[in-house]
Amino acid sequence: MDTVRDLFRGAATSTNSYSIYHGVDDQDGAELHVEENHDGSHDTISKKSWQPQVSQQCKKILIGVSVTALVAFLIGILVAYGSCSKCKNNEPSEDSPYERPQSEEPSILHWSDLRDLFYAYLKDGEDMERNIRRASRSPHPTGSDENKDLAQFVLQNFKTYGLDHTWIDNHFVELQYPDSRSQNTLKIMDADNKTVEDIFIDRNLYSPYSATGSVVAGLVYANFGSKDDFKMLEGFGVNVSRQLVIVRAGNINFAEKVYNAESAGAAGVLIFPDTKEDTAIYGHVHLGSGDPNTPGFPSFNHTQFPSYKSAGLPKIPAQPISTSSARKLLSKLTGGNPPSLWNGLSFSLSGLGPELQSPSHRLQLEVHNVARSVELFNVFGSVTGRSEPEHYIVVGAQRDSWGPGAAKSAVGTAILLELARTISVMVKNGFQPHRSLLFVSWDAGDFGSVGATEWLEGYLSMLHLKAAAYMSLDTAVLGDEMFVAKSSPVFKKLIEFVIKKVDNPRRSQQTIYDFIVSQYKSDWQSEVFLPLAMDTDAFAFTAFGGVPALEFSFVEESQKYQYLDTMKDTYDSLNAVVNGRLPAIALSVAQVAGLSLIKLIHDNILPLDYTEYNSVLLKHVLELSRHQQTLKSLGLDFDWLSSARGDYTRATKSLKSAVSQSDLNNEKMVQTFNVRIMRVEFYFLSQYVSAITSPYRHILVGRGEHTVQALLDCVRQTPDKIDPEDLRKKLALFTWTVKGAANALSGEVWELQKSF
Repeated sequence: MDTVRDLFRGAATSTNSYSIYHGVDDQDGAELHVEENHDGSHDTISKKSWQPQVSQQCKKILIGVSVTALVAFLIGILVAYGSCSKCKNNEPSEDSPYERPQSEEPSILHWSDLRDLFYAYLKDGEDMERNIRRASRSPHPTGSDENKDLAQFVLQNFKTYGLDHTWIDNHFVELQYPDSRSQNTLKIMDADNKTVEDIFIDRNLYSPYSATGSVVAGLVYANFGSKDDFKMLEGFGVNVSRQLVIVRAGNINFAEKVYNAESAGAAGVLIFPDTKEDTAIYGHVHLGSGDPNTPGFPSFNHTQFPSYKSAGLPKIPAQPISTSSARKLLSKLTGGNPPSLWNGLSFSLSGLGPELQSPSHRLQLEVHNVARSVELFNVFGSVTGRSEPEHYIVVGAQRDSWGPGAAKSAVGTAILLELARTISVMVKNGFQPHRSLLFVSWDAGDFGSVGATEWLEGYLSMLHLKAAAYMSLDTAVLGDEMFVAKSSPVFKKLIEFVIKKVDNPRRSQQTIYDFIVSQYKSDWQSEVFLPLAMDTDAFAFTAFGGVPALEFSFVEESQKYQYLDTMKDTYDSLNAVVNGRLPAIALSVAQVAGLSLIKLIHDNILPLDYTEYNSVLLKHVLELSRHQQTLKSLGLDFDWLSSARGDYTRATKSLKSAVSQSDLNNEKMVQTFNVRIMRVEFYFLSQYVSAITSPYRHILVGRGEHTVQALLDCVRQTPDKIDPEDLRKKLALFTWTVKGAANALSGEVWELQKSF
């Protein structure tokens, strides 16, 4: 059994202590046999029977030996055989893959050995394909029977896998749906308020959280609806005040488009997808996440919070329309020439508006969405850690979808199930994670990560003490050309490490890392590592909960997956984009996710590189320093901020040095280090603003006057437009949050003076 010897060779010299238990069958031995390919990879696992062989000749010889010698000899044989059996009998039985072994004697594995075990237990794409199809066979929005059935399906699988704990976390929220009695409408009206033409709107298509009511106005084309787009319209002399604006989907989310339009004075917003095919796209318009009726509070059925609405709710109506409806409207616009920067539409644009070709004509938009109380079902399964069970690694995927949701939710759900199954098999047969692992299927993701955010709000007071990291599996496959990771900076080295171990799905003999470097050379990191997107559960975990988060996916470089958030987001549509290899691409994501999770739950020291924030803070301070003269004219400077940034850098170097010089076999010391590391993101939550009025309290990725972005926006103005007291406040909020992060990372209070 050379393969088995190779599997456990060199364990004593391993720097990462991965433990595995070996079970022993009293009836007959079992030998683990891993078939090895020519390239050294392991594909299949089989079980062989093993019985000791004693010849008749040996028996005759033994009869002639004295009783004492016979007993001693047999004892030696039995001890040697028992030791060998323990080493070999590591594989679960085929009939019961989740059976826990009886023996509790650990041995040590290298990282490469643990990786091989993960690959050995990870199934091929057959289960992946079946689960993606199951999760996308029909639309299953929150509150529907289809979504409840899918929640039960996920829960039942978690139970079948034999996870340590399985449960459902319920929330009662008020969500917005189309009014079954009054359909949303869009019409062209004449001067006498008579209908000239009805513009088709699918009765099931709407934007949750839109303001309701009727608007009669002209129409202005505003490109993607960004702040720069509205500034450009202002420069062209196009007035959007009290007009409807029409924008194309993309670049920023629906909520940001509506917020920018409202800030510019628009009366309403129409959103369309610029695609060759005629389709319509769905999206909520709440500039935030969670239930907007209880911002900062959890929506449990026993809570009685005061009536308070999120500031991110729009005050103007918004409505998605189809590509064909948009073309019809845009063909009627006159006035102004579209700038060359706005080229790229799949059809020609006759003007910017607000006038239509018939000067007396106006548009009438009516939105009649209604609020309805809905019960959410977040489905949980967990594996308990052995030495740090109170510290969690959380991995989640959105389950609900307005459409079939193959790319939006089904792929993530399938990967979640496969990871839960694979890692539970490893754990039940010996793998011992240091930290606990939570698998979560979130509800109401299409309404702004409501399920994930409500859970965060419900346990906010304890999660910063327990949740070490969050991984999102949403929109994991949108193509197969390029791998991208949206994450907190602390994950960069972990992701780089893992993608060097996983094959590129397009070329099996080339890793993801090698492919990326061959494409982008030294600039590869700027192409792969992107900031967290606002409208995601990963963003909520970091910006609201202070938990480092990451999400990654395969995408198309040449064009975006055009069916996301549409009724055409089916298995066949997504499979066609990746040339019929959807299960294989999903399996590649599962490999990246699984290896990352194994590192996170089992490395002695959490593999989160807190030193990455040194360069992030330096970049922002350098950008601010360009405006030093502006501050001096107002009697201010950046000296204290520069000092705080220096303190943070020294704190990270001090912690890194302490870890490298410490005895990492001391569990208490390791846990002390890990607590400081896992709370780095939490340290960047501003302690000076309310989670109710400013839920995204993170000073580097959040939103509000406490953030570095607010500070930059302020100093970039001309001195005559800057309010000195407002700038002083923003500078203080940011500076002292950085200083507090440095203090917290440095350790105990009696160490601070020595550190700084």
